[in-house]
Amino acid sequence: MTKTISAIALFAATIAFAGAQSTSQSEWPVYGGQPAQDHYSPLARINRTNVKNLQVAWTYDTGEKGVFQPSPIIVGSVLYSYTPSQKVIALDATTGKLLWKFDSGIAGTQPARALAYWSDGTSARILAGVMNYLYALDAKTGQPIPSFGENGRVDLREGLGRDPATVSIALTSPGIVYKDLIIVGGRDPETLPCPPGDIRAYDVRTGALRWSFHTIPHPGEYGYDSWPKDAWKRSGAANNWAGMALDAKRGIVYVPTGSAAFDFYGGDRLGDDLFANTLLALDADTGKRLWHFQAVRHDLWDRDFPSPPALVTVEHQGEKIDAVAQTTKQGWIYLFNRVDGQPVFPVEYKRYPASTVPGEVTAAMQPLPTMPAPYARQALTEDMLTRRTPQAHAWAVKEFRTFRSAGQFVPFSLDKPTIVFPGYDGGAEWGGPAVDPDTGIIYVNANEMAWLGGLEENKSSGASGSGLYQQQCSICHGDDRRGSPPAFPSLVDIGKSLTIDQTRDTIRQGKGRMPSFPAFSDEQLDALIRYLQTGHDDKTELKSESGSSTETEKYNFTGYRKFLDPDGYPAIAPPWGTLSAIDLNTGKYVWKIPFGEYPELAAKGMKNTGSENYGGPVVTAGGLLFIGATNFDKQMHAYDKATGKLLWRATLPFSGNATPATYEVNGRQYVVIAAGGKDPRLPIGGVYVAFALPK
Repeated sequence: MTKTISAIALFAATIAFAGAQSTSQSEWPVYGGQPAQDHYSPLARINRTNVKNLQVAWTYDTGEKGVFQPSPIIVGSVLYSYTPSQKVIALDATTGKLLWKFDSGIAGTQPARALAYWSDGTSARILAGVMNYLYALDAKTGQPIPSFGENGRVDLREGLGRDPATVSIALTSPGIVYKDLIIVGGRDPETLPCPPGDIRAYDVRTGALRWSFHTIPHPGEYGYDSWPKDAWKRSGAANNWAGMALDAKRGIVYVPTGSAAFDFYGGDRLGDDLFANTLLALDADTGKRLWHFQAVRHDLWDRDFPSPPALVTVEHQGEKIDAVAQTTKQGWIYLFNRVDGQPVFPVEYKRYPASTVPGEVTAAMQPLPTMPAPYARQALTEDMLTRRTPQAHAWAVKEFRTFRSAGQFVPFSLDKPTIVFPGYDGGAEWGGPAVDPDTGIIYVNANEMAWLGGLEENKSSGASGSGLYQQQCSICHGDDRRGSPPAFPSLVDIGKSLTIDQTRDTIRQGKGRMPSFPAFSDEQLDALIRYLQTGHDDKTELKSESGSSTETEKYNFTGYRKFLDPDGYPAIAPPWGTLSAIDLNTGKYVWKIPFGEYPELAAKGMKNTGSENYGGPVVTAGGLLFIGATNFDKQMHAYDKATGKLLWRATLPFSGNATPATYEVNGRQYVVIAAGGKDPRLPIGGVYVAFALPK
């Protein structure tokens, strides 16, 4: 359904839209600023000299709470974005006044990071993902366009070689527009069953499928022999959840992909598993592969490419090179010639240990760039443990000696936990980097957290509630249901906080980082909920055919677990988050600083520790780097892009875990960010805050 629009609001929307027919340098019309995904703006009205005078220009409170990570797009004087429940909104970009709101009637439970905009010069439409649907909305009114797909939407569950009713997919990052195409990926589950991560292009006018690229190759396609026979029928993921970049002049779309399902045990997908963990360069007109680079062969560590790549021109060894830069969770940056895929800096293949888990065969070698140096530490040693207090240090040392910590690409074992550092959330994450096209400097914010991982033999039957839990839920909530709060909540005593119906809805629809699980039969879901409520299986096992919709792995992941001290702080020494500036012409660092604080520790004198951070930076011709991102201090920051000096900051109503946008209307420059909060221990909301200089 759609929200009723008043005559006054519709008139205001029409007037605002009149200036939104063509994009210019004053706008922010694409996720990441422009298709190159460089997060760069040529605006300079706000600069090093006057940024200290920034003040709040307007706010818009969505009145909702939930996962809130959108980066708005701005065309003309209209700002388009989402609410936490994935309602699509259009605001007056100078006042924050609501122009229209589209409510699909679907309660969005997944992250929604941006929209896409298309115009032929006479009409324009917003292309919006709402869970598993891609909608085309009239940019002027917010009404669905009936001629697109079926009544204004395309169901992304269809056409993946699976029963659509059992498929979980959500468009969390926006598609990218090229000519009359909208090219999309999608977020898939990290356990089986799971759809393949096909990259698909739809006609922006009709919603018809124009081309599809199989990231798990079909017979006769390049890379088919890097998987077991007919793996595309059973394996899943290798999907683009992070977004894409586009070289519109050359007609090349750059698509980073994630790991294959199941993430942490690959005995059923032996081989390198192309095109998982791969940067793909595709012909944007046809979907034909032009070149590729696989950064992690046979991934067992959830080392997705976490963000869209950024396009930049660098000068290297006296030659100008049109390049594509890709950040990683590991803390590395890969830089390639964007035409032929040749690395700008050498990539070396190094040997790593074999797996000791029966049935697993790890890749013998993995590729590492020789430059730039990593922006996150690569191995955790005992001398790097926390010294926040003597007690915390003693605890960390005792625990650390029970782990295996040997750096990158160490396969998980069955005997003891393995340190993953940087952790599953990076290094870099989905916010993406910013690149200054004038200097070739890339700006990357990163996490430096240690996590644990391990495998255990799956002794549960898929024909029981506990077996279903181990197959589908333990990857996040642990084999003991205790999770790793706050990111992965405990499910022990879940009946005290959620009713049976609420639990059922959450499993069916997903929530936040949790995908939906439509493949469960009603009988399976009832059995799983009984197990979650009681911690025990019902005496009556499920019928064998009831388990046919879920896959049974030989080994379970023991769960995502941060290495935290007893007080809930990182059990390693700071920095726990960083912000780096790296010259891509030379591969050398310009500056690097801790990024973020814990307010309660800062009050006790423990400042500049860095903290976890989500959401990327924006760089401008005014000499500034704008970024929110930090989880706990709720700060919006402006840094001198040349030195890393903090020039201005403001406290947001909630942490700004999103990438900001900057734009200009009527000669006034604005910087806007979505503030919603991330840590469930702290207040959450859904507010847009725009800053500008005083009039």
